[in-house]
Amino acid sequence: MSAAPRPAGEMKAFIARLHFYVGLLAGPFLLVAAVTGVLYVLTPQVEDLLYRDALRSGAAGPAQSLATRSLAAQSLTAQAGAARAVAGPEARLFALRPAPAEGMTTRVMFSAPGLGASESRAIFVDPVTLAVRGDMTVYGTSGILPFRTALDYLHRNLLLGEFGRLYSELAASWLWVAALGGVLLWAWRRTGRLSRQNPGNRRLRTRRLHSVLGVAVALGLVFFSATGLTWSQWAGGRIEGLRATLGWVTPSVSLALEDGAAAPAGEHAHHHPAGHAAAAAGPDDDAARLDAVLAAARAAGIDSPFVELRLPRPGQAWLVREYDRAWPTQVDTVAIDPRSMAVTSRADFATFPLVAKLIRWGIDLHMGVLFGVANQLLVAALGTGLIVVTLYGYRVWWQNRPAPGALPRTLTQGWLRLSWPQRAAVAVVAAGLGWALPVAGGSLAVFLLIDVARWRLARPVPRPQPAG
Repeated sequence: MSAAPRPAGEMKAFIARLHFYVGLLAGPFLLVAAVTGVLYVLTPQVEDLLYRDALRSGAAGPAQSLATRSLAAQSLTAQAGAARAVAGPEARLFALRPAPAEGMTTRVMFSAPGLGASESRAIFVDPVTLAVRGDMTVYGTSGILPFRTALDYLHRNLLLGEFGRLYSELAASWLWVAALGGVLLWAWRRTGRLSRQNPGNRRLRTRRLHSVLGVAVALGLVFFSATGLTWSQWAGGRIEGLRATLGWVTPSVSLALEDGAAAPAGEHAHHHPAGHAAAAAGPDDDAARLDAVLAAARAAGIDSPFVELRLPRPGQAWLVREYDRAWPTQVDTVAIDPRSMAVTSRADFATFPLVAKLIRWGIDLHMGVLFGVANQLLVAALGTGLIVVTLYGYRVWWQNRPAPGALPRTLTQGWLRLSWPQRAAVAVVAAGLGWALPVAGGSLAVFLLIDVARWRLARPVPRPQPAG
């Protein structure tokens, strides 16, 4: 009589089957995400070289620096005016990034029809000669240029817009499951006889290589999964809700003015009562305050060379923020009243809750910007490891594929072999996963429908017993 299957052994078999299916079905998405992510993280220097003429000034004199500006550099107002001459009177000036160092250009940013979310038209101005050095679309807080913007879109949505974001969210949703499942299988097999048998077996050698390399990069893969999910479309919403409930929200400044009066900012600003700024101001009036606003921000402790000034909308304050996300992180933000140049609100990174800091550092580490070149190389190595592990996983599947005509080994079959408590636990975990990670839940439901159909078709049909 054969011994009854042990519950622990059946659970191991179920996790092995789940790991196999996750790798098989999510593998193509993981490969694309890994390849595009490695390309993105390794190309800042390539982008600097491609757009060197726009990023570097042609003048020998120093540009805008920390607290003072050399007499050789023109005022920010003059620089904005030079950019305005190129952009045209209809373009809306909304932000300016002074040249961060000698020999660099100033970015004057305009909003324009047809641009995507977080995109702007940037005019690159030599701060000394006011010569326009470049005119192109930039993206996001990091201000990446068209080459890396294309790679970013490719990594995030395959250039398919919002619909394409499902691919990257699916990859991030299943990556941690595959990584942790692989670590469990490696630990179980390492303590068993299988790892000590048949050292020359090609299939076992491929499996060992897949397992060992997977364990080596597992922690990094779980990190990629967690940080990637924070800015995903569906799971990101769940994470934001959880953070709000637990009070882990990243602090931000308020741009509203205390008395609610419309500040003299924007092309549709109205007249104000006595005691406030008198006349309505247009974009050129706002540009005239750029130097004064920067001086007020510097006096308030905004000391990074990487700083952005955002012009106010009617009834709001100026926003001045640091955007240096390398170590040590400088992302302080202040709001400045355009009438009195007083700071009305601020959010200093030093006062952020620990969770908010960890999220900031985690995202910057994921993007390869926190520790410079070392960070780039680390992320590229982990991404390359994911590519190799995934390819080895497919090789394991090919070497161990069922013979033609053999009954398929389904996940449904593995689940039915579990004990009732184990089945209930798996069902609860699956339901929680589906709620927290909706894309993972939806893909799991589709997969289970297919798996159940394969299981039902593969069940042996009972033969009728002959009469008598």
